[in-house]
Amino acid sequence: NPMAKDKDKNRRSSDPASQEMMDYSVEQDYETAWDRYEAQQPQCDFGELGLCCKNCMLGPCRIDPFGDGPQKGVCGATADTIAARNLTRHAAVGASAHSDHGRDIVHTLLMAAQGDAEGYEIKYEEKLEKIADEFGIEREDKDIDEIAREVAEVAMADFGRQEGELRPAQRAPEAVKERWREQGVMPGGVDKDIVRSLHETHIGVNSDAESLIKTAIRASLGDGWGGSMYATDFTDVLFGGPEPIKAEANLGVINPDAVNVIVHGHEPTLSEMIVAAAQDPDIKEKVKEAGAEDIQLAGICCTANEILMRHGIPLAGNFLQQELALSTGAVDGMVVDVQCIFPTLGELAQCFSTRVMSTSPKAKFNGVEHVEFSEEEGLSAAKKILENAIESFKERNPEEARVPEHQDDLVAGYTVESIFDTLGGTYRPLFRPLNKAIMDGRIRGVAGVVGCNNVKQAHDSGHIEMVKELIRHDVLVVQTGCSAVACGKAGLMKPEAAMEHAGDGLREVCEAVGIAPVLHVGSCVDNSRILLACTEMVKEGGLGDDIASLPVAGAAPEWMSEKAITIALYVASSGIYTLCGESFPVMGSKKVREYLTDGMEEDFGGKLAFERDPVEGAHMMIDHIDGKRKELKLDDMMNEPVERAEKVEAAAAHSS
Repeated sequence: NPMAKDKDKNRRSSDPASQEMMDYSVEQDYETAWDRYEAQQPQCDFGELGLCCKNCMLGPCRIDPFGDGPQKGVCGATADTIAARNLTRHAAVGASAHSDHGRDIVHTLLMAAQGDAEGYEIKYEEKLEKIADEFGIEREDKDIDEIAREVAEVAMADFGRQEGELRPAQRAPEAVKERWREQGVMPGGVDKDIVRSLHETHIGVNSDAESLIKTAIRASLGDGWGGSMYATDFTDVLFGGPEPIKAEANLGVINPDAVNVIVHGHEPTLSEMIVAAAQDPDIKEKVKEAGAEDIQLAGICCTANEILMRHGIPLAGNFLQQELALSTGAVDGMVVDVQCIFPTLGELAQCFSTRVMSTSPKAKFNGVEHVEFSEEEGLSAAKKILENAIESFKERNPEEARVPEHQDDLVAGYTVESIFDTLGGTYRPLFRPLNKAIMDGRIRGVAGVVGCNNVKQAHDSGHIEMVKELIRHDVLVVQTGCSAVACGKAGLMKPEAAMEHAGDGLREVCEAVGIAPVLHVGSCVDNSRILLACTEMVKEGGLGDDIASLPVAGAAPEWMSEKAITIALYVASSGIYTLCGESFPVMGSKKVREYLTDGMEEDFGGKLAFERDPVEGAHMMIDHIDGKRKELKLDDMMNEPVERAEKVEAAAAHSS
């Protein structure tokens, strides 16, 4: 076992529950992602630099970064062309993943409106009516199902749109839209822009690096301001708008005396039915007959965030904890749909009575039982999944269970709407208090810290260390995805965290409003909420008329998936400084690298930066925020934070 050679578990994870399970996995000889990472060393340097091309069978070709070997591929493609093509393909795949998720949500809404989706109904009528008005759909003398059908049909048409501009993209501030039009990247049809981006990377099509990058940006914007935004909107319409809710996070939420079912993946159409089925009287009776206390649902990855926000279902963990969760031996069923699912789960599950069940026709795995899920019979499929888990509980050996005790409290469920209410009050919902706190200098700015886990860094440490440094300097942090799970487990998403970790100004605001200094705003498609929150800050006034003028920044400290490339591109091209902990695979091209980290800002108002050290990265973001404050002529006399220990020591000396 490669991990046995290196017992420095702190280098692998900052999460104590994960550290405990890593040691246990070594003892039991269970293989995890960290073992496979060790076995892959050294990884291909040409691939990391973006200097290899496999786009046709003249190759594969690679460019020598030192200049002694080939400087062109067989077709004549240079390092700039190859790196830009590879980046565009990554962005297209990332946009496809989130936008296909969005399409499925829109389709579910359409089926629910037609009465063809078992167990689904419209729960947030007010938001649906607001979208209908935005789309110009007449609502008079129509029932809610008819309105939903028309809205869904209009939205579905946006995916295949051939002319014009995406409807949700019209929500962006006018200055942002004008910039997109000038640069030729205003998103049109979601599918059309993805197909065009792939076409341009075919041999003998586009070889101009900057043009290719802008093609990648257009497809990415179609995700952020299209596919993902539709996913967020209609998930709220179908399952209800999240409100702040308290829950728990980490592997300690697994209950050895219950039937433990973990929902892992990204599409809430399945997980919502699992939650509903767990309340079914027949299922509860079968649980009792099996000798279990109850069904304990928990989530991993973005499905976890979806059911957490709406139901308070606890978080078992994030991306790199999926194998560690199985290694507890106390998981009876793991239900997976799409994205970020290790193909090794079926193999590991064979060590226990655990049943891993795939559900999506898009994603099947070796050694994993497939229970086909469809919206037409969603509740029935969910009940079958839970019945399978109950049977697994009967076969479980209690002596094999090893569940870490680590868990912490968090508050999740913030949206643009609930932030309105939290800041301004139910009868005076607006963003004015946030803008005013920024203008007054109590809040320095706002940072969105999002993204994945990556075995190249100590698990969770990039997220936690960066966020702690940001809030210590009075930067309010909003989070999605696995990054949100990391900080939830670390206790940063509860109001008490402001007392321990936040700077004086941010702490004052948090105490006055009753919020944590770090706000959970959803799954990775819900980065669209962050875009709309920035738009609302612009609308509120006092901080410029452009997202690029706001004292805000974004970061993905431990990113690993192609979706993260897409997200970074649409956030930066919306005007936000965006820092990534791992470099994009383009570092072998000076032209591509310099455009992303410098030239892009002139065209879009935002740019990318790369820095693995999370504290250094936080200060790069703070410097950017301070620069925007200076441009806005805001009071920059912000006090540098004083360590809490120093304050205690000074108070003690004064008392003496």
